[in-house]
Amino acid sequence: MKLVRLLYMTPLLLGTLSACDDTFVEKTNNEWEPKYIWSVSDIAQGVLNNAYSAIPKRPDNYDGNFLDAATDNALTSQLGSSVYKIVSGKLSVTDNPLGNWSTCYQQLQYINSFLENGLTDQTKYDKVDEEKDAAYKKRLRGEAYFLRAFWGFRLLQHYGGKTDNGQALGYPLALHFITEEEASQLTSFKRDTYQACANQIMNDCDEAMKCLPLKYEGSDPVVGATEIGRATQLTAAALKSRVALYAASPAFQPNICTQIESMGRFSVIDPSMYEEKWVVAAKIADEVLKMDGFGNFYALKSTDLADAGNATPAEFLFRTFHNTKEMENRHFTPYYLGKANTVPSQNLVDAFPMKNSGYPISAGEVKSGYDVQHPYEGRDNRFYLNIYYHGAIYGEAGLPVDVIYGGKDSQSFDCYASRSGYYLAKFLSKKEAMLDPVTSTNSQHYYPIMRKAEVFLNYAEAANEAWGPKGKDPDGICKYTAYEIIKTIRKTSGGITDTRYLDEMAVDKASFRELIQNERRLELAFENHRYYDIRRWLLPLNEPVRGVTVTEQNGVLQYNTSKEIEARQFDDIRYYYSPLPYDECVKNPNLINNLGWK
Repeated sequence: MKLVRLLYMTPLLLGTLSACDDTFVEKTNNEWEPKYIWSVSDIAQGVLNNAYSAIPKRPDNYDGNFLDAATDNALTSQLGSSVYKIVSGKLSVTDNPLGNWSTCYQQLQYINSFLENGLTDQTKYDKVDEEKDAAYKKRLRGEAYFLRAFWGFRLLQHYGGKTDNGQALGYPLALHFITEEEASQLTSFKRDTYQACANQIMNDCDEAMKCLPLKYEGSDPVVGATEIGRATQLTAAALKSRVALYAASPAFQPNICTQIESMGRFSVIDPSMYEEKWVVAAKIADEVLKMDGFGNFYALKSTDLADAGNATPAEFLFRTFHNTKEMENRHFTPYYLGKANTVPSQNLVDAFPMKNSGYPISAGEVKSGYDVQHPYEGRDNRFYLNIYYHGAIYGEAGLPVDVIYGGKDSQSFDCYASRSGYYLAKFLSKKEAMLDPVTSTNSQHYYPIMRKAEVFLNYAEAANEAWGPKGKDPDGICKYTAYEIIKTIRKTSGGITDTRYLDEMAVDKASFRELIQNERRLELAFENHRYYDIRRWLLPLNEPVRGVTVTEQNGVLQYNTSKEIEARQFDDIRYYYSPLPYDECVKNPNLINNLGWK
């Protein structure tokens, strides 16, 4: 296992010396001995801040793409990108474009070093007021445990999986700073079980919640409004809910519990063991939903994500932000000087139901109200939040999107134009002149890494698996049923008030599971969840990605939505899991690789 030495000279630490004693002015950061690092509070805190700094600032952080472009939700136009390599079947033990093994372990080293050294009497965060110093240390301790949970989950999410012998394994836990001497003993490390890793991450979330404030407000220097953006109790609780959901998912159970039969098919071997995992996940999510300050379900607005104000939307439990035009450069239509890196698919378009009836378009025109001559009218509200389609007005004052041959947004007009016939709307500014070379401007963007809607969806999924669509726990502790949650989401976010389809799907767990999976797909689109969701659910990975061809004859538009654009080369069950890095497995034979990877 590659373990990185803790480096104290990082960009985050630069600039902190101005607060130090004059005797330290002549020293550069790499000249500091460890005992001095922990005696200067700004530098000590900077060690922990490394783990914050490494968190992605934008949702399109996958080589300039959203990870949805590696799913049935979207495509990339960048055929040399890492995302395209993945969907082309070029994922291997020696070339994993999503690999984050070294990055995660480096952050764990920073965090563990801080936990061991940055909270002692040697470090004073307030040299005058002991109570305030203790308050700083309490908050920082909570942040450290949250960050260890965050980076641990990133490892588990990417590398957790089944092995050829039917085990469900995670990653080698790192709960203290690994010295060079320990790191040299490679064979002393092995992958812990998936459940052990999940339990440790959830324990870290519990420790974080004991120390963190519910929110940052007021003028207090420790937990006041100036600290907004740091982890809170709700942040740690939401992460715990996410981890519990993954730990209950069929892809991450040992073979004594679930077995994969083929692409898109699995069987439950031990129903009681399997169900208990979902009971745990449901109860954890329920606890979060009932926490002070959590509130009711909220419908996401475009201005929560771009062209946003300085106040963080209450829906976001943990977010990063940036005030640039980088995303518009990458994803605007070429007509407005962008490169359309990530574009939605017809597959995703078809997943949005009709607003008035609540039925999917696959239910037919009579039942759903879908009109093939006007396919984009009357759809779920979230459709318009996510997607620009032919005829849609681009931004606040732009021209209608035109993907007909020769149209300004067609591939015949520009080689960078969308391959699918659709353009991304979510996360992008509505100022169509954003990239104008004369009057270009920036836009405030938020990237919600965790938001409240996810916890509602976590609960609905787990509660359905544990007790069915309309069932509750036998003790009557939980606040909602899965049915109630999905009804609220469809009404609040989608604008759907007709419950006929909802009632039809609520006849059993299996059909309601399909509905929940689709609601999660729509609500969290382009937030980089679906790639991992379809894998933990063991859904088919090789669905061809489709687009639309729009033509006009005698003033009448025709929409061909069966056009296959890209085959996905996930043709083996091994693609449910990511391979461990080849060099790590070569150095340490105790690191058993995931199913199908050698």
